[in-house]
Amino acid sequence: MSTQFTAVEATKSSKPTTGTLKTLAELLPFLRPYRRQFLLAGIALFIAAAATLTIPYAFRQMIDQGFSKVGEGGGHGIEHVNLTFLALFVVAVVLGIATAARFYMVSWIGERVTADIRNAVYAHVVTQSPEFFETTQTGEVLSRLTTDTTLIQSVVGTSISLALRNVLLFAGGLIMLFVTSPILSSIIIVMLILVIVPIILFGRRVRTLSRDSQDRIADASALAGEILNAMPTVQAYTHEQIEANRFSSSVEHAFHTAMRRIRARSLLTMMAILLVFGAIVFVLWLGAQAVLQGEMSGGKLGQFILYASIVAGAIGALSEVLGEAQRAAGATERLLELIAVRSPVSSPEHPLHLPVLDVHGATISFQAVEFHYPSRPQTAALANIHFHVNPGETIALVGASGAGKTSLFQLLLRFYDPQQGEILIEGVPIRQISLHALREVIGIVPQDTVIFSANAMENIRYGRIDASDEEVILAAKQAAAHEFIERLPDAYHSFLGERGVRLSGGQKQRIAIARAILKNPRLLLLDEATSALDAESERLVQQALESAMQGRTTMIIAHRLSTVQRADRIMVLEQGKIIETGTHNELIKLGGTYARLASLQFNLH
Repeated sequence: MSTQFTAVEATKSSKPTTGTLKTLAELLPFLRPYRRQFLLAGIALFIAAAATLTIPYAFRQMIDQGFSKVGEGGGHGIEHVNLTFLALFVVAVVLGIATAARFYMVSWIGERVTADIRNAVYAHVVTQSPEFFETTQTGEVLSRLTTDTTLIQSVVGTSISLALRNVLLFAGGLIMLFVTSPILSSIIIVMLILVIVPIILFGRRVRTLSRDSQDRIADASALAGEILNAMPTVQAYTHEQIEANRFSSSVEHAFHTAMRRIRARSLLTMMAILLVFGAIVFVLWLGAQAVLQGEMSGGKLGQFILYASIVAGAIGALSEVLGEAQRAAGATERLLELIAVRSPVSSPEHPLHLPVLDVHGATISFQAVEFHYPSRPQTAALANIHFHVNPGETIALVGASGAGKTSLFQLLLRFYDPQQGEILIEGVPIRQISLHALREVIGIVPQDTVIFSANAMENIRYGRIDASDEEVILAAKQAAAHEFIERLPDAYHSFLGERGVRLSGGQKQRIAIARAILKNPRLLLLDEATSALDAESERLVQQALESAMQGRTTMIIAHRLSTVQRADRIMVLEQGKIIETGTHNELIKLGGTYARLASLQFNLH
């Protein structure tokens, strides 16, 4: 599978890889709002750890003060054993309640923080300019929103709690080991230091493999998303098996990368258990020798063994948590990279307000505009563009594909900024207007119509969310969409399917036109608005558009010259330059490019 160098990957490659703890620490802004919940979870965690650490001491008391006395025939020993077991039951009750409270609180925090991260990433992604989506696959973004956030949820909702619990048990157990036997504890510490260093070093490799594994999963998701969105084309060219094989290859690649991570993590776990428990068994053997020589009581050794088991268990659990943290660190890096991407197009800090627009539409000026697409920096999409549009004027843009017509629309909407020159609306440079205020006065009917997975009513209402049902229906009538919508099974409440699969191309365009009419913009941009319509529908929509164009400035892109003959002015573009300007009749008399195109088209009819 060919890989695509994305905007996210560019950010990734320019950023040094950070350490696990430092990477996870970058989640703190998402954790801070829930300090109270963390405090409650911390209290429950502390109580549970304290209850666990009292158990070995109780067993020591039971052995030394209970069993020993019973062996000597004393009733006091039996009473002490009974009290010890009663105390152990109370400890178990406290431990159960505290553990349940901890589990509830940390699970709540995990779910809440994950939801916040998803919202933050998605809210950031939808503000990106088209340049971002030119170079980043949608599947890559979706993988980060789902798979990566799930890993973070696992860490925040489970692993952090387990890590803190085991840190407390490790620290408390270690202190109690020293209280029980300083000599044996000192030997344990020295040996643990010797075995933990290689574990930490090997853990770095696990983290690298975790990051690679997540990247391969994202690649597979991106490929699947691309193919599923193009399924009619895939099936038309009978490439089902080819695409299935491509996806299988991508999944296998992800599987083999994941297996490398799993093998490394398995070795890490095995190394941790063998080295740590080996060291502890050796020290316990020393303790057993001390009991045999009368230097230590049986209860004291039992207490030491239990505390050593707690410390060893805590270390083993921490090594498991470390493995999860390695994976989550990779996922966190990927999400933070997405959040770190900054759109080259943004609202100014102190935007200027548009003046009250003319009742007849907006005034537009292009002044020496030059523009190169980021993906094609060597080729000028627009070169030295000068023109002025008066309020209420209708301008038609004509030219071959790639001449720069759609680029003019994208600059007007500030999907991109030109490298040179200025674009003004009502005399105000559009770079100095907030993106919301700018796009609010512009309506567009794009060439590639977007239909959302909703009913017809909501698809049209997308043009103005607060519009009433009556206003939606009126816009549909103006766009010649009302009749076919009424014939749908549930009329305006009919679900249109994903990407409008239940509609024809012409019906989709009439929905888009109704959406633009409902918005009631001062500037209307029509990009091949009637290209997918049959002759009868085109006639109806042209009438609707002529009505909709009243009182507003309109710019039309059209390859069918029959749709632009009545424009106030026609501009002919070629290789990003305006080469002819005039009315239909003037350009026919000029005998240039427009006249040649008109001759070809009208002769065909």
